[in-house]
Amino acid sequence: MCIENRPASSLRVESRPAAGLRVENAVWGGGAGALVSPPMIARRTRFMSMVLAGGVGNRLMPLTRDRAKPAVPFAGHYRLIDFALSNLVNGGFRRIVVLTQYKSDSLNRHLSFTWRMSSLIGDYVTSVPAQMRVGERWFLGSADAIYQNFNLLHDERPEHVFVFGADHIYRMDPAQMLELHIETGAGVTVAGIRTPIEEAGQFGVIEKGETSHIEAFREKPPDPKPLPDDPGQVLASMGLYVFNTEYLLDLVEADARNDSSSHDIGGDLIPAAVSAGEAHVYDFADNVVPGSLDRDRGYWRDVGTIDSYFDAHMDLVHPEPVFNLYNMEWPVYTITRTLAPAKIVAEGGQGSRVKDTIFSKGVIISGSKVSDTVLGPAVHIEGNSRVDRSILMRGVRVGAGSVIRNAIIDKSVMVPPGTEIGVSPERDRERFQVSNSGVVTIGKQDEITEPR
Repeated sequence: MCIENRPASSLRVESRPAAGLRVENAVWGGGAGALVSPPMIARRTRFMSMVLAGGVGNRLMPLTRDRAKPAVPFAGHYRLIDFALSNLVNGGFRRIVVLTQYKSDSLNRHLSFTWRMSSLIGDYVTSVPAQMRVGERWFLGSADAIYQNFNLLHDERPEHVFVFGADHIYRMDPAQMLELHIETGAGVTVAGIRTPIEEAGQFGVIEKGETSHIEAFREKPPDPKPLPDDPGQVLASMGLYVFNTEYLLDLVEADARNDSSSHDIGGDLIPAAVSAGEAHVYDFADNVVPGSLDRDRGYWRDVGTIDSYFDAHMDLVHPEPVFNLYNMEWPVYTITRTLAPAKIVAEGGQGSRVKDTIFSKGVIISGSKVSDTVLGPAVHIEGNSRVDRSILMRGVRVGAGSVIRNAIIDKSVMVPPGTEIGVSPERDRERFQVSNSGVVTIGKQDEITEPR
């Protein structure tokens, strides 16, 4: 019998001729009595996912004043990061590290309370804060975030690595993207979404020919090259990537040595991979998610601004929403809170009227009118109020006789009785932040006062 040391405190027992014990191709883990075949272990350890969650999110201020952008609430009781994590978990990729940095307390608590995978079979979602492993500095960019966490890749030794952003709203089966990646032998595959050519100036644009091979990658080009099969569209980068691990290590190490680099995946790594002929594109239009409908297939929104965040919510409250939260074949996971059911009541003889609105647990509407609105947990709207086209987050209290239109109100804000928000643009700008399209945003626990 021959026993040799293996990583992670495992022992491997191999048979030898004339030995008294014959055990072949078996692994004991740390004294456990169970036997697990090597092919099973290989299937579990071939893939790893990195979710980049360290961005500041300045364009979402004041929603990001006290929290990281991926921790911003969405659609009542979700967080933005729940969508990326749910896609990976639903796709079977359940070894996930979330790289955090900026104001990460809220995000870390959400990950800890919500995303508890089964350690029994080696699955995990874990938060990894910036650790200054290469010097006394924070992440310089998304590529540098990977560079400073090389130890994670060396420890897990996956063959392929998903690198996903944490602040997009979409459904996607990553396994279909991985299939193309392996089939083409690419060093990196970038997910691309078909976008009207007139909007190309807002994105990193992927140019390709008849195959999936990327010919050029240009950031916000003034003269975009249309798709060969559709002259009215381009492929915009979705910020979703899958890398061969060895290629990723080489690419990031080279970028770290380049003092002129901005150390960004989209701005530096992908153009380098394109120049080396190692980059392919996965057309998001080819992705088929179980339970998806024709109207929500291919939905993807970058909610990096107040206006885009607001518009994504309005997509949800439409009678036939273009993004369906109710697809239980590919659910979006999040934490569930112990709150009473939502309730709609009359007050002072006046009933409530509610249209095209999403309720969370604990909501109470008393003798008021609400339409085209998303109500977070424990929102209370007192009598004779009107709320239209708005997003009210957890714990917001709306005093009697108030009018709220085209507004985002963050957690635990008390709206005094008789307050008008979204009625007078001039008064709103004196008190609140107002976006280019007129959306009023009020930060977490802000005090609402009348203009002087």
